[in-house]
Amino acid sequence: MATSDECCSVQLIDGDGSFNDTGIESFIKEVKLHECGLSYAVVSIMGPQSSGKSTLLNNLFYTNFREMDAFKGRSQTTKGIWMAKCAGIEPCTIVMDLEGTDGRERGEDDTAFEKQSALFALAVSDIVLINMWCHDIGREQAANKPLLKTVFQVMMRLFSPRKTTLMFVIRDKTRTPLENLEPVLREDIQKIWDSVPKPQAHKETPLSEFFNVEVVALSSYEEKEEQFKEQVANLRQRFNHSIAPGGLAGDRRGVVPASGFSFSAQQIWKVIKENKDLDLPAHKVMVATVRCEEIANEKFTGFTANENWCLLEEAVQSGPVAGFGKKLNSILCTSLSEYDAEATYFDEGVRSAKRKQLEEKLLQLVQPAYLSMLGHLRSGTLEKFKEAFEEALNGGEGFSLAARNCTQSYMALFDERCTDANVELANWDCSKVRDKLCRDIDTHVASVRAAKLLELTSSYEAKLNEALAGPVEAFLDGANNETWPSIKKLLQRETVSAVSGLSSALSGFEMDAKDKEKMLTSLQDYARGVVEAKAREEAGRVLIRMKDRFSTLFSHDSDSMPRVWTGKEDIRAITKTARSASLKLLSVMAAIRLDDDVDNIENTLTSALVDTKSNAAVADKSITTFDPLASSSWEQVPPAKTLITPVQCKSLWRQFRAETEYSVTQAISAQEASRRNNNWMPPPWAIVALVVLGFNEFMTLLRNPLYLGVLFVGYLTVKALWVQLNISGEFQHGVLPGLLSISTKFLPTVMNLLTKLAEQGQSPATNNPQTNSGATAFKSFQNGSSSSNTSSSASSGVTASGNDIDYSSPPKED
Repeated sequence: MATSDECCSVQLIDGDGSFNDTGIESFIKEVKLHECGLSYAVVSIMGPQSSGKSTLLNNLFYTNFREMDAFKGRSQTTKGIWMAKCAGIEPCTIVMDLEGTDGRERGEDDTAFEKQSALFALAVSDIVLINMWCHDIGREQAANKPLLKTVFQVMMRLFSPRKTTLMFVIRDKTRTPLENLEPVLREDIQKIWDSVPKPQAHKETPLSEFFNVEVVALSSYEEKEEQFKEQVANLRQRFNHSIAPGGLAGDRRGVVPASGFSFSAQQIWKVIKENKDLDLPAHKVMVATVRCEEIANEKFTGFTANENWCLLEEAVQSGPVAGFGKKLNSILCTSLSEYDAEATYFDEGVRSAKRKQLEEKLLQLVQPAYLSMLGHLRSGTLEKFKEAFEEALNGGEGFSLAARNCTQSYMALFDERCTDANVELANWDCSKVRDKLCRDIDTHVASVRAAKLLELTSSYEAKLNEALAGPVEAFLDGANNETWPSIKKLLQRETVSAVSGLSSALSGFEMDAKDKEKMLTSLQDYARGVVEAKAREEAGRVLIRMKDRFSTLFSHDSDSMPRVWTGKEDIRAITKTARSASLKLLSVMAAIRLDDDVDNIENTLTSALVDTKSNAAVADKSITTFDPLASSSWEQVPPAKTLITPVQCKSLWRQFRAETEYSVTQAISAQEASRRNNNWMPPPWAIVALVVLGFNEFMTLLRNPLYLGVLFVGYLTVKALWVQLNISGEFQHGVLPGLLSISTKFLPTVMNLLTKLAEQGQSPATNNPQTNSGATAFKSFQNGSSSSNTSSSASSGVTASGNDIDYSSPPKED
């Protein structure tokens, strides 16, 4: 590629017809043709070989095409097609210098390249200069005739020829005025046009439909060089703004944008070389398609590498970005605007289609970022909704009202943020994300609602449990005729209170009447269940309760003081009373009586377990009658309300009697021991015998008072030994153990008494020593008696066997 200060030229097609695609790309970059859009013009020149075409172009456009050296002879100088940029002409004008026609180098029959180059020039040029000699005008076989025929013939191969300006440059003008030469030339041109075969569609088409014919004349360059240059300078002025309205090519059509010129020229030459008809409209579309696609790919690649887009994409991955939609829309519009600017001159249909494809690709590229943005907005809005909803509930606002207000508020906030994130070019629908947010909010509200309802229910259930469990246990512990009515009243009172409280609490939930009634009924059932569960729990401990009640009533009097079995108590009556009370507890615990149903459990148990006469009568019969407790259910009592079955009651009563027999036996033993300790008087007959038989001895004592003193001292001594040795207590465990124990304690006891008497003798004498001795002895006697009574009341080692023993106190002795 040849260059000068203002001119740049390149061989576009060599003499063998090879297209220089690399050279033209470099040429276009050098002259910045791609920046021109449609504001450029292409001028080409054709004519006979060695007719001064290159010389004319160099003088007219200040190019640097190679010129023929006349001193070396006339020969072919330009081979193929050369291209150069005109210097100093606006708009940008590209000139092509075609290889001359009728050259001896190619021979007479080799006219293929002439036709190919002529067709190429017509296809890409806005202005075609036809260089011809002045002396050939008017001749039938002049050199310009074959050239014109070639031009018109190849023009017919264009399906839709572009409007081209044909400027006939008459060289070496003679003295014949141009006004006389021009009509002759135009007449010859018309004849040639009429003689050229045309397609059926253009049979009657005038020449002016395809060509603007201009005629100029120039003086001889060799003979009148100054005049030639002056005329060329004037002609140069006509090429300034040649594409403007009224210019040389002001009415041109089918122009290829400058950025697609290289590809268009290459494809045109390819079609021409393949000897195919050149469909310029289709070619225009093809060029626009390829070029617009290239531009679209460039803009797509540029968008992916765009720093603003990369930063935005990175930012949206970690969280929501304020103004996302505007920022992204701005970047997209910039890329599309750049595409529009570069593709604006190409075919509108192709340009629009490729723009749409580019837009779709760009939107497809950015859509994941948009979806990420919506995801952040959805999750962020959901979290804020949860916080606001919790605060509203903690602030005492009704559940349904809080849910409704928070949902409306945050859905509106989400819509606002979606609008901010919306990309105008895409017009994407965010309804699916919005619907998912609605579902998430509804799910959260439902879960919180369920949790709150469960919390409310659990709270009131806990209150009911606390209010019922303890009192029910106390009522059942003191079982009597009023136990179940009292429990029933307690249950009704606490249930009404809890149901009322729960109903008020549920008013803020705006529940369906059926659901609300179901919850209240469930709470009522729970309260009843608490009572029934507590009753069943206490029924499992009924035996312990019965024994505790028996022990309390049997071992304590009416003042709740421990009983001391002195022998005056009626153990039979006390035992019967205690067992009746225990049986009463068993009958109360046998079934749940929260309804108004009537049963005969107590009568059945009394008749079967306590009525001894009835039991004895049954035992005397030879034929066994029906046992009311030989059943697994009570009459008039459903199984669900049964706590202790009749069979279990019978078994429990048998176990109860067996475990309380010991206490009764101990009481009887203690009573008998107390009577023995307190009854030392001999029988009346013994007293009478002593009086009758001992009368003489009694009189002897009266006559001799010394005997009486000796007997009194002996009595005191024996009594002291009796008390000290606790003889009555020792013999309670048997004769042999008593004798052994007394024998071991006798001597120490006697020594103890003598020591005490010695100590009394050494003490200072008083006015009444006998009284002191008597007081001391009496005191010792009292201590011994007290110890003997205590030991007697605590002793009991008798056990009884059998469940039908009749316990009664021994008859009192007067």
